[in-house]
Amino acid sequence: MSLSESACEKSGQLTFRFPWQHCRISRMPAHGFTLIETMIVVSIIAIIIAIAFPSYLNQVRKARRADATSSLLSNAQLLERCFTRFNSYNAAGCPDPAGPSGDSYYAISVVRTASTYTLTAIPAGDQSNDPCGTFTLDHLGNRIPGPDNNRCWGS
Repeated sequence: MSLSESACEKSGQLTFRFPWQHCRISRMPAHGFTLIETMIVVSIIAIIIAIAFPSYLNQVRKARRADATSSLLSNAQLLERCFTRFNSYNAAGCPDPAGPSGDSYYAISVVRTASTYTLTAIPAGDQSNDPCGTFTLDHLGNRIPGPDNNRCWGS
């Protein structure tokens, strides 16, 4: 009995084999992942994405609110300079602040008379899903939207 035959008999494999064939004493370790392991990982990733992605979108919308507030405040400053210079918000030499906001997430519109103005930032695109909605600023510094101005205006 050769050394390889004794190893095969000890392992419980008593099948016929040629002398050049080797007896497998122990099973080789498996390489890679099973289908179940892969499905578990995919389902965990799907759950994380389902929770994290809406939260991420809300944070992006919140960050884009700065575009509305900064555009409204800078346009209000332009109109105040115009009033200082011409004693009127709608004088011929005053610039028209209407148009897209700085990053184009909002459309800026203005309604003005000689002694008053109201600037409005209307959300565009995906920003229209923002709970703060439309931002408004008037000549007295009144800020709208909603009852929770600090949350929307960031102050």
